[in-house]
Amino acid sequence: MPERQSKAVFLKAYPQGMPSDADFEVRKRTVPAAGAGEMVCRTIWMSVDPYMRGRMRPDVKSYIPPFSLDEPLSGGAVAEVVESNIPDFSVGDVIVDFVGGWKEYYVSKGEQTQKVVPNLAPLPAWLGVLGMPGLTAWAGVTQIMKPKEGETLFVSGAAGAVGSVVCQLGKLRGARVVASAGSPEKIRWLKEEAGVDVALNYKDYKNAGELTKALGETAPKGVDCYFENVGGMHLEAALNCIAAGGRIALCGMISMYNNNEPEPGPPNLINLIGRGVMARGFIVSEYADKAMEFAAEVAPLVASGKIKFQQTEYDGLDKAPEAFLGLFRGDNAGKAVVRVGPDSV
Repeated sequence: MPERQSKAVFLKAYPQGMPSDADFEVRKRTVPAAGAGEMVCRTIWMSVDPYMRGRMRPDVKSYIPPFSLDEPLSGGAVAEVVESNIPDFSVGDVIVDFVGGWKEYYVSKGEQTQKVVPNLAPLPAWLGVLGMPGLTAWAGVTQIMKPKEGETLFVSGAAGAVGSVVCQLGKLRGARVVASAGSPEKIRWLKEEAGVDVALNYKDYKNAGELTKALGETAPKGVDCYFENVGGMHLEAALNCIAAGGRIALCGMISMYNNNEPEPGPPNLINLIGRGVMARGFIVSEYADKAMEFAAEVAPLVASGKIKFQQTEYDGLDKAPEAFLGLFRGDNAGKAVVRVGPDSV
């Protein structure tokens, strides 16, 4: 098979503070034919996710290597196999993996790759509710917080790809769900579609004290479970309201990802001690062995409409940086995805 010319997105420079369009560049590159044990894939949809910001810090040790300035960015993708020398994958198969993002074509060895189940859900759902964000939400709920019927679950970043699934899994387990998001449209979706009990627009509150007051009024007996996506005043308010024996799943702190200097920790961490709180940080790869269990529970709920999801779509690889920046501006509702190519050619 011949080589292919492919557009891909590169970092021009490592961002300082909030990233900008100037930090990214679209270049053309040559993608070779598939060698032994390889396949060539054509990206259909790609994902942008907050964790990618951490990969843009070459001087900070993390659980995943930083991006290189010499190679295209990478991330989750739904793609079509266009050439294959791997027995388990055939030309025309639609797959989801974690390396195909930010580029039109790429070579894969089939590692961390699964086939998409036809007609179960729209293709972008495999990057959201049925993909890494969905597994993240499920793990936080079922493996860490384990909410019981009648308990109060507080979710920050509740209208995002992860938080929205946390809210709905909590409701399905009988929890009373208090959600926080940043726009009237997101608040409306959380109430009308996700079915949360209370939705707070955090932009209505100037500081942690005001958010604490609002949260305390909605959870007079305390917050039993807190799913952390945001950090900052959300964490401080949650610690003020956390109940005895509370459980906290520390998934992310997006409010801090663009800080050039470390942000001081909340002044009320001592509440963890006296109230016997369990706070557990985690990353989704820890629960990769639970992927089938996750799919067995969540896929039927998605197919039946019992778990709803929303997505913000961008059209064209050139829009990928804009989609990524939208994560930090609060532009995106639900999962942010970029259409790179047609579903079939």
